[in-house]
Amino acid sequence: MSRKPRPLFLERRSYRRRRMADAARVLPLLGFVLVLVPILWLPAESPTPDTVRGGVYLFTVWFGLILAAFVLSRMLGDEDDRRPPGDEG
Repeated sequence: MSRKPRPLFLERRSYRRRRMADAARVLPLLGFVLVLVPILWLPAESPTPDTVRGGVYLFTVWFGLILAAFVLSRMLGDEDDRRPPGDEG
C-alpha cells in the first residue's frame, strides 16, 4: 500500500485561516499589554494629572480591540458559513 505523500505546504486558505485564529488567540494578551501602558507614563513630570490623556488612550484601545475582534470574527466566521451543512471537515 503506497500512501499519497502529504503536500509540503498548506493550502493558502487553510494557512490564512490558521493565522487568523492565531491572531484571535493573541488579541486578549495584546489588549492586556496595551491597557497596562499608561502605568509606564510618568505622571510626576507634569504638574497636573494626565487623566484626560489616559482616559482617551484607554477608550481608544478598547474601541480598537472591539473593532479588531469584530473583523477577526467576521473573517473566521465566513469560512464556516460557506461550508455546506453536514460537512464537518
